[in-house]
Amino acid sequence: MSGHSSSLTPEYFESMFQGTQDPWNLETSAYEKAKHDHTVRALSGGNYRRALEVGCARGMLTSLLAPAVSSLLAIDVSGTALRAARKRCASNPHVMFANMQFPARTPEVAFDLVVLSEVVYYWDDADIKAAAVWLADHLLLGGTIILVHWLGETDYPQSGDDAVGKLQIALAERVRIDVTERCDQYRLDVWRRTP
Repeated sequence: MSGHSSSLTPEYFESMFQGTQDPWNLETSAYEKAKHDHTVRALSGGNYRRALEVGCARGMLTSLLAPAVSSLLAIDVSGTALRAARKRCASNPHVMFANMQFPARTPEVAFDLVVLSEVVYYWDDADIKAAAVWLADHLLLGGTIILVHWLGETDYPQSGDDAVGKLQIALAERVRIDVTERCDQYRLDVWRRTP
């Protein structure tokens, strides 16, 4: 059951990261580690030139994505989280970070991989539509979108299933669904950009 009717604010996330070092146990949970490993395996060894990770938090998934891509832009709304992510990925000069509230602010370049792990359900319907417009314009032909979302009850604007379903509808014929996997507590979807 969703609670918030509008997208969650940057202040919400900043207070989460200031309140505790690891608010979602991303660094210590076996569940999170298995989910991140699954996300990287879903890349299927693809050769990605330019990737975007939306909502990188403290950089746990970022550090696993880094070896699979030539260039990675990881964004988050929390300056506290970004400082930790920069430190974690300091040995990867091809990984860049930006404090950015997507989709209100978006990168101007095109990507062949966009990772939306545990973020779309924080957005209201208007932001999901805005994200779809940006993706349609900035995901290269043949490019990949990976979505990972928890399936339990939330007080976020969307459930995991609603978030993915609404984004899929908003993108309409612009993507082909390659993978939809439902795991114990989360779903993983891989979409490919079509002409």
